[in-house]
Amino acid sequence: MKARRVSLYLLGTMFVLCSAHARGLRRCLISMDMRHTEESFQEIKRTIQAKDTFQNVTILSTSETLHSIKPSDVCCVTKNILAFYVDRVFKDHQESDPQILRRISSIANSFLYMQKVLQQCQEQRLCHCRQEATNATRVIHDNYSQLELRSAAIKSLGELDILLAWIDKNYPGAPVA
Repeated sequence: MKARRVSLYLLGTMFVLCSAHARGLRRCLISMDMRHTEESFQEIKRTIQAKDTFQNVTILSTSETLHSIKPSDVCCVTKNILAFYVDRVFKDHQESDPQILRRISSIANSFLYMQKVLQQCQEQRLCHCRQEATNATRVIHDNYSQLELRSAAIKSLGELDILLAWIDKNYPGAPVA
């Protein structure tokens, strides 16, 4: 009888611990069609990248920053990078071509929507920001700050394909088709 109680107690404890662990690993999903955002970028990519005078410099530094993010930090890093683009890149970029400006506005609106979703996740305590996540986004801000404002904005816009691919990879629940 005692052995049975101990077994049930251990089983119950394991269930509680596994549930807490699974809840901590649960990720927020961005349920939007990324295809529209990717198409908007593809329509301006060549023009934006042609304006980039620093071909050997990168803001997102793909190998070091984005690809080394742990799954538990994806939500926080995504939220911070989206804020970086909305608060700095889109505001710092000055565009005279109305077609390109419309595409950038469309991308910015998509980013605002994603920010809103991730903010709700953070309010539900599903989006935690650890020091590693903060450090990763600090590297991006530092890279941006090392260039002149206009050049940094153009460089960051030209690297949107890196960010969009990373979002696609890390948010497989987001419809792509």
